[in-house]
Amino acid sequence: MILQVGVKVLLKNKEGKYLLLERNLEKYPEVPKDNRWDIVGGRIEVGVPLLENLKREILEETKLSLTHEPKLLSAQDILRGADKHVVRLTYVAEIEGEPRLDEDHSSYRWFTLDELRKLSELDMYFKEVLEKYFNE
Repeated sequence: MILQVGVKVLLKNKEGKYLLLERNLEKYPEVPKDNRWDIVGGRIEVGVPLLENLKREILEETKLSLTHEPKLLSAQDILRGADKHVVRLTYVAEIEGEPRLDEDHSSYRWFTLDELRKLSELDMYFKEVLEKYFNE
């Protein structure tokens, strides 16, 4: 069995809004349309510290840098099949500036917490984190 670890981060700006990226459905046609909005992140590079992987993903996907140390919110087991096990670590962190996207994403938007809760086209794994840790 292959074990993979992913790092994700919910980025919050000075106005208290959260960044979501829209997956490029032309590049990823296999992604269901009801999972098209997600937070920044991806798989780690083995041997590289988790936070360095997280910073790399933020820079690759948004061209932004963290302004403070991120806080770990959640660790999830994501089982994709009998031959692969994925563990996803989700952080929350503050960020400044406006993103410049890579080719993996077609757009971005800043959401309030209420708007996030109402968004129907949200990545299912992030939705679990949102419901568990932001259900106030």
